[in-house]
Amino acid sequence: MKLSPKYAIPHLGALVFFILVALIYFYPVLQGKAIFQSDIAQYKGMAKERNDYKELTGVESYWTNSAFGGMPTYQLGANYPHDYIKKLDRLIRFLPRPADYLFLYFVGFYILMLCLKVEFRLAVLGALAFGFSTYLIIILGVGHNAKAHALGYVPMVLGGILLVFRKKYLLGFILTALAMALEISANHYQMTYYFMLLVLILGLVYLVYAIKKKQLKHYFLSVGLLILAVALSITTNATGLLATKEYADWSTRGKSELTINPDGSPKEASNGLDREYITQYSYGISESLNLFAPRLFGGSGNENLGTGSKAYEYLINQGVPPNRAIEFSQNLPLYWGDQPIVAAPAYVGAIVLFLFVLGLFLVKGKRKWWLAFGALLSLVLSWGKNFPELTNFMIDYFPLYNKFRAVSSIQVVLELCLPVLGILGLREIFKAKIPRKDMLKALKWSGSIILGLVVFIFVLMGFFDFDGVRDEFYRQQFWEELVTMIKRDREAVYINDTIRSLIYVALAAFVIWLLIKEKINKTIATIALGVLILFDLVGVATRYVNEDDFVRQRQVNSPFQASQIDNAIQQDKAIYRVFDPQEGINGARTSYFHKSIGGYHAAKPKRLQDLFEYHLYQNNTEVLDMLNVKYVIQQDEEGNSIPAINDNMNGNAWFIERIIPVGSSNEEIQALSSFTSKKEAVVNTQMYPQLTKHNYEVDSLAKIELVDYRPNLIKYRSENNSDGFAVFSEMHYPKGWNVTIDGNPEEHFRVNYALRGLRIPEGRHDIVFEFEPEVIQMGSQISLASCIAMAVIILGGLGFSLFSGSKKKKNKA
Repeated sequence: MKLSPKYAIPHLGALVFFILVALIYFYPVLQGKAIFQSDIAQYKGMAKERNDYKELTGVESYWTNSAFGGMPTYQLGANYPHDYIKKLDRLIRFLPRPADYLFLYFVGFYILMLCLKVEFRLAVLGALAFGFSTYLIIILGVGHNAKAHALGYVPMVLGGILLVFRKKYLLGFILTALAMALEISANHYQMTYYFMLLVLILGLVYLVYAIKKKQLKHYFLSVGLLILAVALSITTNATGLLATKEYADWSTRGKSELTINPDGSPKEASNGLDREYITQYSYGISESLNLFAPRLFGGSGNENLGTGSKAYEYLINQGVPPNRAIEFSQNLPLYWGDQPIVAAPAYVGAIVLFLFVLGLFLVKGKRKWWLAFGALLSLVLSWGKNFPELTNFMIDYFPLYNKFRAVSSIQVVLELCLPVLGILGLREIFKAKIPRKDMLKALKWSGSIILGLVVFIFVLMGFFDFDGVRDEFYRQQFWEELVTMIKRDREAVYINDTIRSLIYVALAAFVIWLLIKEKINKTIATIALGVLILFDLVGVATRYVNEDDFVRQRQVNSPFQASQIDNAIQQDKAIYRVFDPQEGINGARTSYFHKSIGGYHAAKPKRLQDLFEYHLYQNNTEVLDMLNVKYVIQQDEEGNSIPAINDNMNGNAWFIERIIPVGSSNEEIQALSSFTSKKEAVVNTQMYPQLTKHNYEVDSLAKIELVDYRPNLIKYRSENNSDGFAVFSEMHYPKGWNVTIDGNPEEHFRVNYALRGLRIPEGRHDIVFEFEPEVIQMGSQISLASCIAMAVIILGGLGFSLFSGSKKKKNKA
């Protein structure tokens, strides 16, 4: 951690090594290829209108109409003024994607190791063990880039926190503030939240030790400095945080005003996600053994066993052509756990788990306890509905826990704690301050525990039936005997992967035994362990993310290809929406080519989701009409897709004859079941008591038409012989949208549960809706001031360090 060329050279060498490893693993990026990530393809569909508008005009639009009938772009790649933290992040992640994220994993963990005073050789070893953890690689394959982004900065933040507790106050403050700012900027608050649970455990353990050693003054000083550092990191990201909070309240992550279900039954009150939705992806208790042996529960739903599988042999014997048999055996449904979809097991590495156990014996003091407790809590919480007592307690009583789904992903905490404690255990052996007999005893006990685990796995095998959740489908589509062969393949990988893990542990234990006995030196031991860890982890990771996942850059940039239907619809240059019932509300392909009422997002607009559940799934065409859906993709008698024209759509805006007053959100959404959308508008007059006039005259000459459309600005022109009330087929968003009539500001209202309504006086008028979010203006000023403050602190800290160092040298001289 010293500022001198002598000490910098090993670290620069480590950085170069990390660059090479990241590029070698993802070597197709050197050929100009890119990995095709399914989630990123969906993201590109959602962000297409925003990106095209920015490229065409240079203007950042914070609203898009291409998805969910309209939504902010805060979570769709929006760029904010004075977001200098994002610019710094781009400098750090300079490699081609996804090599940039793998490099970030390595660097983040390496910095954490240096903050723990681990020598650079072991720090590099730990970085490899962390970065190639199967889960961290698989999220790059499927496109969970924000998650990977956040996980890369987590170790850096942890390193800063530990520096502060080591009384390196200035350096720790700077690293914590800067790393936390980058962490928040990564924009995956679920990962940040889970990490804060680990920090909470760390803080409690350090508090206990501070009380025992009577160091409470240092403890609370450290906590105070860390709170200031985090506060500074938050304010540098003020724009994104404020915008996300604003949108989250409007989305499915916010509190619902409805107290009834679509069938009229009482709805469970909640200010977050549904309990079943939160725990849908819960890790099985027995399935947790995947941490040691990757395919105990089959691995994934598309395993490639090739010609060596029992299923392949059976199909060949049944006369199935070899090409079809090999195609089936390359996508075997081997996963037989309880989760709906699994792309890969959460394998941390047999050697890493062994080193973790070794660390439990060798590492003393508070570091062992917060790492052990953090790993244990992470594992138990990942069980979700399989451990309902703890999970329900967290959902009901722990702040914000009910805002996130897929509780199984909390295992990222475990995937950090295991290699950290494992490397700290190795460091104790490298330091050789522990008596040799105690090190050998710890090695013996660790090996015995792993051996006992292997025996337990084989005993447990006798209690499993290896039945998968989709087996019944294959029985109906193929033969019972084929399912039997698939189950035999599951048994085979169960046995093979367990033996494989045992062999790797035995080899690693032998290397450590040689080191303790001084048969080999530290460098050879580090290289040997590094090779073993790489063969172990990379061997599993390449099963799921490899060169086959890479395609031409053009295909990644344009993930969807226009069909004849898309081309035909695009000939219509009017402003309307398209609905594909097969895609529904969980796909962004339609959004890539058209304005859609569907989309793909983890936090969907709450009111549109309600419209789907309460009306669109019940084929309420009035709701379809009011959303200006002109084309509905349907299937003809031969199963071909056709663009059916909805002649009854209401258009972009229309005058209504009558307001239907209701007194609650329940009544508001229920009233849509029996209203005439072209003539009536449902309004919650408890929210808008100023709307006292409910009946309006609408003659044949009254009209309102769209004259200018941009994502963030829409102009209409109206003509009416009487005062009127118009409904606009745009989603009502409570903040940011301003409306003027002939340049004069006016108030608009939420009508029909989700749309915009406006009182318009008689005559001819120009109406402009413009999205000017105050949250962006306010947040950007806070971010600017905070970035300046952070820059002053960093430069001042560096200057102070250099001055102090030169002063010490003069004093010594």
